[in-house]
Amino acid sequence: MSRLSVEEGRAALRALPEETSHGEAPAPDLVYLPPSHLKALDPDRQLVTGMRGAGKTFWWSALQEEAVRDLVQQHDKRSTLGVETEVRTGFGEKPAPDEYPDKDVLAKLIGAGLEPRVLWRTVQARQIAPPDHPLLGQDSWSKRSEWVRSHPEEVARLFEERDRDFEGRHVHFLVLFDALDRCADDWKDMSRLIRGLLQSVLDLRSYRRLRAKVFLRSDQFSESEIGDFPDASKLLSSRAELNWPQSELYGLLWHVLANGLHGEKVRAFLKAGKWDSAEIRQLSLFSVPRSLIRDEEDQKQKFHALAGQRMGRDRRRGFPYSWIHGHLADTEGRVSPRSFLAALRAAAEDTADRYPQHETALHHESIKRGVQEASKIRVQELQEDYPWVDRVLQPLRGMVVPCDFEDVEDRWKREGGVRRLIEEGIEGEVKLPPRRFERGPEGIRRDLEDLSVVQRMTDGRVNMPDVFRVGYGLGRRGGVRGV
Repeated sequence: MSRLSVEEGRAALRALPEETSHGEAPAPDLVYLPPSHLKALDPDRQLVTGMRGAGKTFWWSALQEEAVRDLVQQHDKRSTLGVETEVRTGFGEKPAPDEYPDKDVLAKLIGAGLEPRVLWRTVQARQIAPPDHPLLGQDSWSKRSEWVRSHPEEVARLFEERDRDFEGRHVHFLVLFDALDRCADDWKDMSRLIRGLLQSVLDLRSYRRLRAKVFLRSDQFSESEIGDFPDASKLLSSRAELNWPQSELYGLLWHVLANGLHGEKVRAFLKAGKWDSAEIRQLSLFSVPRSLIRDEEDQKQKFHALAGQRMGRDRRRGFPYSWIHGHLADTEGRVSPRSFLAALRAAAEDTADRYPQHETALHHESIKRGVQEASKIRVQELQEDYPWVDRVLQPLRGMVVPCDFEDVEDRWKREGGVRRLIEEGIEGEVKLPPRRFERGPEGIRRDLEDLSVVQRMTDGRVNMPDVFRVGYGLGRRGGVRGV
């Protein structure tokens, strides 16, 4: 049996990917299928939600690949996904003006009074129409939307005929929607567009072969704002959440390591039964044995062989297996796979630089620095999504949590008040400002709680999870400095 040396284990960890999704076709060694995600990939699960970095854009990209759809079907024999499934995109991160309208076009169309449901029905009709259909003769989204609005019977007939065609060929047709935070700059318009999209998606449920799948960020999912239309419960009740429990995060780690640098030796090191392989893009892709994911005690032992038994000199400092997850989790206990892999990669690099002779692949102090690096990534993502958050959290640098909310308010007042902080931050860069902006500090607090950045404790004090606290330079009562 091959033995995985400390140097090989460290090199394998250093080779972990820097990014898990670019909106491009994923690398084969990143196609990992947690059981809960298989449910989310079912075409009949038309609404999929998840936190930033949970895998929404990854699957939006992956499902466009025949080989990935084939892999899904190999793992789930009941799935209607397969090589023969026809997949189109209805909205995404990258501009594709021939496939779907961008944010500016959407704003113009709804500003002119176009009903969002009709707009998205136009996108779907454009994707499904045969080459000789009159809709394809329209050379702009304005003209296409007007054609759909003024020809409802022809559009209904188009969908019915195409559904019969796909039924006759025993294939399915799927339209994918992602990155809907980029469809508008304010919550009102974004909620209107998402609501209209869900209405159009629900319309497709009456067909046998036509489906749409919407990947939506968790903070965009508000039933009171986007689900107040007839029969919305039929769609919302089947919603799937992209979750990453601790055991599945380590399952992802084993998957990437087993299919990466020194993969054969990693598989021998992990053991745990048969490693089935599947072909994707002419490469053999090894699947992690389920026993290695279900048995968390076994996971812990395997990881501690790479990272050591403790986070310091004694057990009171914690154990690496659970310590990493605990310090990367938000207020909902969620950890993104992107930050998890980033923390481990950074820890391996730091160990190689500072402790090259260490007896395990990772040094506990390097793990702490790795978590700090991952915290910077989460903070950067937060800044990209909500620029106003940075404006209200930067003034809190140096504070110690938990603390009374009055202390936070005092710090904001010293900086000129919440309104000035936010208005200066979003001037000329208006992107999803706070929902409760007009309610002042208490409204901002509620918004931060909704984003899982801060939490209200039972005694009313404010706390902040380490993954954001470290990035924004706040201290923690009784905590270890820096983490």
